[in-house]
Amino acid sequence: MSARFRLFAVIAVAAALAGCKSKGDIVVQEGVGITALRTVCPAVGVPDFTGDITLFSPAEARTAAALDVTAAITNVRSSCNDTGAQVYSEASFDVVARRQDTRGARSVTLPYFSTVVRAQDQIVSKRVGSVTLNFADGQERATASARAGAYVDRAEATLPPEIRDRVTRKRKAGDMDAAIDPLSEPEVKAAVSRASFELLVGFQLSREQLAYNVTR
Repeated sequence: MSARFRLFAVIAVAAALAGCKSKGDIVVQEGVGITALRTVCPAVGVPDFTGDITLFSPAEARTAAALDVTAAITNVRSSCNDTGAQVYSEASFDVVARRQDTRGARSVTLPYFSTVVRAQDQIVSKRVGSVTLNFADGQERATASARAGAYVDRAEATLPPEIRDRVTRKRKAGDMDAAIDPLSEPEVKAAVSRASFELLVGFQLSREQLAYNVTR
């Protein structure tokens, strides 16, 4: 099991046990240096295996005949206010659901998590919310919208000046380090990783639901 999958498993299961875009745009121009460097806004995304949820009836069943409700997170959008010392990022998304039995009106409430992750594997914070889908009598499908926001310390999401200088320094073709990508240097890679944050959203799954998503 990869380290990243273990992180997603922790994110998806932790609460049950306890009760912007791209990651920073880096542009290399003609191989002589970095001309544009990152953003303090966290990347927004949905971790693998947490963007879908399946409910069965009875709950312990796992057959096609026992399928009750399926739902998926889609249309994830991000916004970010990076004007202050605390950077506020928000993820908004839609949940689309389908039920097998269309008899009668029904409401289904599904839990979702939002978590801030630093350096790809350090969970900084986590919150659990819920989204309710309302099916009318005879209606097979329903849609609802939800959102999650979080703050990131601007200083922690900013590269130290000496690292930024090493990355953005122009290199001439004759320089000894002209062919060396500064982002491949261990110290630079570590600094960029420490300053990289993500705002991740997904369904708050039980162990059984996560295992079903992984193996189906």
